[in-house]
Amino acid sequence: MKTLGHWLASPWRRSAAAAVAGALPVLAFPAPSLWWCAYVALVPWLLLLRTAPTGKRAAYDGWCGGFGFMLAMHHWLLPSLNVFTFVIAALLGALWAPWGWLVRRLLGGLPSRRDVSVALLVLPSGWLAVELIRSWQGLGGPWGMLGSSQWQAEPALRLASIGGVWLLSYLLVAVNVAVAVLVALRRARVPAVAGLVATAAATSAAWAFSPRPAVDGRVRIAVVQPGVIVGPDSRFDREEQLTRRLAGQDVDLIVWGESSVGFDLGDRPGLARRLADLSRATGADILVNVDARRSDKSGIYKSSVLVGPDGLTGERYDKMRLVPFGEYIPARSLLGWATSVGKAAGEDRRRGSQPIVMNVGEELRVGPLVCFETAFPDMTRHLTREGVDVLIGQSSTSTFQHSWAPEQHASLAALRAAETGRPIVHATLTGVSAVYGPDGQRVGSWLGTGASAAWVHDVPLAHGTTFYVRHGDWTVHAAMVILALWAVGEGARTVRIRRSAPEPRVPPARTGHGSPARPGR
Repeated sequence: MKTLGHWLASPWRRSAAAAVAGALPVLAFPAPSLWWCAYVALVPWLLLLRTAPTGKRAAYDGWCGGFGFMLAMHHWLLPSLNVFTFVIAALLGALWAPWGWLVRRLLGGLPSRRDVSVALLVLPSGWLAVELIRSWQGLGGPWGMLGSSQWQAEPALRLASIGGVWLLSYLLVAVNVAVAVLVALRRARVPAVAGLVATAAATSAAWAFSPRPAVDGRVRIAVVQPGVIVGPDSRFDREEQLTRRLAGQDVDLIVWGESSVGFDLGDRPGLARRLADLSRATGADILVNVDARRSDKSGIYKSSVLVGPDGLTGERYDKMRLVPFGEYIPARSLLGWATSVGKAAGEDRRRGSQPIVMNVGEELRVGPLVCFETAFPDMTRHLTREGVDVLIGQSSTSTFQHSWAPEQHASLAALRAAETGRPIVHATLTGVSAVYGPDGQRVGSWLGTGASAAWVHDVPLAHGTTFYVRHGDWTVHAAMVILALWAVGEGARTVRIRRSAPEPRVPPARTGHGSPARPGR
């Protein structure tokens, strides 16, 4: 330990160690998908933070760890954004600086059992504050929230139906804090063990008592994934070919991926007629995604458009939350130089104004989302409250075909399904396409990045209301209350200490003649 402490005495080595420690949780996400390591992946970072020599150094270690986490989570952006990826990671990593200071404040030195008990509540709340801030769409959205690493764990999905992905993040951080205490602070084992027992009890209670989605029907939905094809005309031809194979398969809805149509259908009536022919041939409506300059409005939109046997149905959803730098550049006058170092958007796309629930046939209601909108829990919760039967995510990660991005993106849909109790279809151009039932469990296998196919699934339907849909982000609100109460308590404690401290004894002032009592004598 002395050797390690000596090695970490160098500021540069300590910063590098913090960045590596911060990156470790990424192993719990796809593609590695070592979901179990999320329960201990923060421990090295926590141990480093609590031993920081000063609060300022702990904040800096928090920043370095946040930089490592964001860079590792988004490393697949490097071919597109190049050096700007490091800039984004550094800016977002700074969000963890206060959390680093908080870790040292509560766990540094030889904390009491009371301090450890407080840390088990406050540190997870601080982590949620970071996730809440970076979940803002302008900062990249909630991609890589710690709780989303548990998309394959059935008990975690049950918890998501109660408190959303936020509750999973909170409990994961609490477990990591408890393990760090057990490793480094043996005298404070009791509250750490109590924290682990409480987490296990909460998970068991959720497993036993939270209502399971009651399947009350099924619908046949097909996903058309053309694969990597250059050019919008060639892509459309391949999608048309694959869709014709669905004739006679009794499909209720056919879903194409994001940017599956590269022309405005108002400008290309021939394409609209071909889609209507496909709808008649298959007996199903087709949900396509148009990425083009609109003929009826100025600007480029990404729009989910429903086509029936008689042509355009009039059902259209314009994407509301755009990908920073990919689809628009925040503060373009300041950050527009990103276009010169990578593949940032040359022209900002336009936003839609509201979510849309589409009627497919007489009985099926679907809620479309485009690309990384499936990362936002509030969007799927809103659509569920509006009465959707099936959530639809149309995506394209073809730019990042040979990276972790396609699997990371597909996994997010599992959390959205579990949170809302609604099935979700994640349809892409080039993979990974997937379907999840109302409990968040995968229906069938993934359609991987090497596939070019039309894929039909019997999707189970459920119409109950989960606790999370009913009560929203209560976990976040509770965490903010915990932080506020702790801050108030710390402020009051500081005031009491200052008031109780004895006043310093000041010797009487002496005059120029040396008499303390009678000046001038």
